[in-house]
Amino acid sequence: MKNSLDSAALTTAVEDVHRAGMPGLFAEVRDGDQVWRGAAGVADVATGRPVTAGMRHRVGSITKPFTAAAVLQQVDCGLIDLDAPVGRYLPELVPGERGAAITVRMLLHHTSGLAEYLPYAYPSLKAFPDLANTRPESLEDHRFTRFDPVELIAMGVAAPPVGVPGGPLGVYSNTNYLLLVQLLEQVTGTTAEQYITRNVIERAGLRETGFPAGPYVDGPHSQLYEAWFGMIDPPRDHSVHDMSWVGPAASLISTVADLNCFLGRLLAGEIVSPSSLAQMQRTVPVVSQEGRTIDYGLGLHPMEGPGQGTFWGHGGTVWGGGALAMTRADGKRQMAVAVNMQRWNRLDSAGKPQPHPIDGALATLYRVAMYG
Repeated sequence: MKNSLDSAALTTAVEDVHRAGMPGLFAEVRDGDQVWRGAAGVADVATGRPVTAGMRHRVGSITKPFTAAAVLQQVDCGLIDLDAPVGRYLPELVPGERGAAITVRMLLHHTSGLAEYLPYAYPSLKAFPDLANTRPESLEDHRFTRFDPVELIAMGVAAPPVGVPGGPLGVYSNTNYLLLVQLLEQVTGTTAEQYITRNVIERAGLRETGFPAGPYVDGPHSQLYEAWFGMIDPPRDHSVHDMSWVGPAASLISTVADLNCFLGRLLAGEIVSPSSLAQMQRTVPVVSQEGRTIDYGLGLHPMEGPGQGTFWGHGGTVWGGGALAMTRADGKRQMAVAVNMQRWNRLDSAGKPQPHPIDGALATLYRVAMYG
């Protein structure tokens, strides 16, 4: 699996994503001791301020491997049992038969059957994932809303279930990870943000990664442009947005360099025990929020390359921003990419997202970055 970094090909691939319509993006690719960083486009469409590869960025659900690692540390300590019912720990949040049937492991790999709370928290997205019948007004209405995580969990628990606990096909749901946050806080006696910061972020040696204290991103960063499938035209900046709507399930701010560093150290066994890492890499089929079926472990999912081995990592989206970070199982080849626009695909008459040149350009960038 000998790879090398083709700087010219990587630079071209990043620039092609910008040319395809992405306002700005930046990336870091590592191969052994070699490191390439690149950026293309603008961080602010109004001023033309350029993006740079060192910018801090909302990384969305790439937070989930951090949260999962924190939970697995408590498994390593014997304070959490992966196969214990969540009702043993949080009977008031998941009561009765469901609390007895749903295990901690099911929360981690989205096989609990608990629905996504998001459409209930953002009322004009109630039809989600029926995209044609959603409206983006809630994004603006809730820009500064401070959500209570217990209330968000209650919305997901009260919603019609999306499957049976432990069923053969999971459904991705942030409700699962907000419950894991509550579990982590109960067993550690501190906030999840504080525990993850001390025991995951600092253990990994990350200097530019942290949870936001409010609706703003500290340090050099890009604006984040939300298009909501062409319904917001031109796309509106949502870099200022209170992230309590996802909390430690998806609110981290990081850099592409820090993401690569974290995944490298996680896969090297420096964050959780080897047995817990093996558990994280045991996958089940899960329906993603985009409607695709993916393999999903405990806060990680794999990507396979022809003859290149398995990459592990996670993607993430927030209002206006997105990122993908993947590291090969041997830790040698790594990729982290951040983009500053989301939901660029317009909808056809049936309400399905139409292909966009950005899709193909991003797929090419990921292929060049991971497989050379």
